[in-house]
Amino acid sequence: MSRPTDVVVSRVLCVTPNPAVDVTYRVGSWAPGASHRVRDVLERPGGKGVNVARVLRVLGVPAVVVAPLGGPGGDWLAAELRAGGHAVRAVPVAAATRRTVTVVDDTGAATAFNEPGRALSEDEWSAFVAAVAEELGDAVALVVSGSLPAGAPSDLLPRLVAAARDAGVPAVADTSGPALLTVAGAGPALVKPNAHELAEALPGDDGVSGAAGRLLALGAERVVVSLGADGLLGVDGSGGSGESAVWRVAGVPGVAGNPTGAGDATVAALVRGLVAGTPWPEALTDAAALGAAAVLAAAAGEVDLAAYERFLPTLHAERVE
Repeated sequence: MSRPTDVVVSRVLCVTPNPAVDVTYRVGSWAPGASHRVRDVLERPGGKGVNVARVLRVLGVPAVVVAPLGGPGGDWLAAELRAGGHAVRAVPVAAATRRTVTVVDDTGAATAFNEPGRALSEDEWSAFVAAVAEELGDAVALVVSGSLPAGAPSDLLPRLVAAARDAGVPAVADTSGPALLTVAGAGPALVKPNAHELAEALPGDDGVSGAAGRLLALGAERVVVSLGADGLLGVDGSGGSGESAVWRVAGVPGVAGNPTGAGDATVAALVRGLVAGTPWPEALTDAAALGAAAVLAAAAGEVDLAAYERFLPTLHAERVE
């Protein structure tokens, strides 16, 4: 399997409705109810859309991060991204940008404390949607990733997908819970839940491919389901015949590490394939290889490109239905 041809694009919009300042504390050991001496602190701009933009930049695909940002943390997040060479469209809001705190001990065990996103006003959400619509004029794809903060409008993601459709731009969504169902109903080009998110949103006994088929029935053109170490499943209903094709790419054996950013790397590979017109089986294989390579990286939004180049020729997409 050859590496997909690099494509020159204007840019991909990576929209993060619930960004965060990610803080990691490294300690020797950790126990509840005890005091701990922190060895070092790592701060990074966070949010799934931010991670997708990072991976796209590594792949040579320009991207712009669009996010509601407020308070000192929001200012820091935007400045840090720009210092790293990323384009940012910050939508000012009154609420302070949340923080996530992860405590990692010497065993590698990670304990996360994720603050909820603070509520925004109706006017702030309208300004956010308007900013995305404006940026769509110079975009080849829209990616909407991650959770929604408390009180976000239930139609927020459908409004973003509709704006992309009006601009003639394909939309890719990676979210969970009720938002996964509402965004699928808006007709995006692709949605990418993981197996747990899919089962949670669509409980039943029809399996992964059956649940993915229900997302197609709601309106999504394609569905890719991350299966962790078992690879991924891709369901294509874009042919317009009413029938769908189910493809499977097995996982890379023996890959262990930090799986946090694997789904974001998978999305980055899929959107690159989408804008390049890469054949579906090849795009799925590329996504599986890049997702596995992200597991070997130290942090979400990074990939081990040497591992990606090793993994890619070993994988293939097999049609199973």
